[in-house]
Amino acid sequence: MFRFALAMLAFGSTAVSALEVRQVDHDGERYQLVELDLRHDRLDLRWKDDDGRALASIEGLRAWADSHRRTLLFAANAGIYDQAFRPLGLHIEDGTTWRRLNTVRLPGTVGNFSMQPNGVFYVDQDGKAGVMTTAQWQSKPPAARIASQSGPMLVVDGEVNASFDAKSNSRKIRSGVCAPSPDSVAFAISTSPVSFHRFGSFMRDALGCRDALFLDGSLSQFWTPQTGYVGAPAPMLKPYVGMFVVFADPAQ
Repeated sequence: MFRFALAMLAFGSTAVSALEVRQVDHDGERYQLVELDLRHDRLDLRWKDDDGRALASIEGLRAWADSHRRTLLFAANAGIYDQAFRPLGLHIEDGTTWRRLNTVRLPGTVGNFSMQPNGVFYVDQDGKAGVMTTAQWQSKPPAARIASQSGPMLVVDGEVNASFDAKSNSRKIRSGVCAPSPDSVAFAISTSPVSFHRFGSFMRDALGCRDALFLDGSLSQFWTPQTGYVGAPAPMLKPYVGMFVVFADPAQ
């Protein structure tokens, strides 16, 4: 408890197993990071409970975990979803495809998902993570254990998405994900509103992401035992669909 209190006061890094939680200041803005080593931490994606009902919230996910005697170490909303509260694009859990890849291109920028390119974050059957554009996935999809399609891409092949305006005044709390290496995953959420361009620049310059994917905006939240909830205030929340989750090793 003493070490936990010191970590919280210092806003430093805190490790649970190989999962690391820390805050990073970059270019005048602060971000919360959750970094995973996939050689030790298993990342899962969940939408529904055992009876096929949507978990709908991190609290719903935690109740499900408690009923299965699992200890939650990390939870975050996944990608974009539609008005019927279904994933708007590809959604794969435990190797099963629940929703297919969405290759529709809408004119202009009708919502974040329509901003091009959009893409997919995945962990494959060998436990290796990556981010690729929707076009790359369509051309050569990996054998994914989990996958979530969202958009827009924040970083593409080492460059901030060319669709972003560096002078944009559109600022929101934003969350995203990348795989700095095949064995590591970095989830990031801004603790105050940021533009797409500044968020993409952070993912590239501070985290070394060559490819990074936007997850969602004003309703995004992360949860860990160290920090509780970080991200959107409660009045902004809506039901979640897919959620990324890490559980403690049952042996711990």
